[in-house]
Amino acid sequence: MAASCAEKPQVTGQVLFKQTYPSGHLETIISLVGFSESDNQARAIHIHEFGDLSNGCDATGGHFNPMNVSHPGHPGDFGNFTPKKGKIKKHRKNIKATMFGPNSILSRAIVIHEQQDDLGEGGNPASLINGNAGKRLACCVIGIDIFKIAQSKHFFYLFSSVKQ
Repeated sequence: MAASCAEKPQVTGQVLFKQTYPSGHLETIISLVGFSESDNQARAIHIHEFGDLSNGCDATGGHFNPMNVSHPGHPGDFGNFTPKKGKIKKHRKNIKATMFGPNSILSRAIVIHEQQDDLGEGGNPASLINGNAGKRLACCVIGIDIFKIAQSKHFFYLFSSVKQ
């Protein structure tokens, strides 16, 4: 299944996910390019509720929060990432989200925001919902990479290709 992607400045790349079994830990590899070489603004990356890109990144809804907990404790929170030389390249383990069951991240959106996440410490109601992360710069829908599944005996992969 191909990832459907949209929007703003010139950020492109992939976000790969790996989870070996339903109760296992989710890992992600984030590889994004297209930030200004001089850009050192940390960017929040979140999973959003919907994989709807009909109105660009604005149609993806709020942060994915199936347990309705205050920010930053929900599965949609990936944290902040600072570009280096125009790129974000990170590997994270023990992500709170899952690829399995009713709270799966499959078919939801990944959104890269213009600002860093204040981790719920911004002192206003929005901080506890979205971390005051600002506008949505780029987004894409999480889909299954059938080719990777066929090649692997041990892992399932979800992927998202972020495109402008």
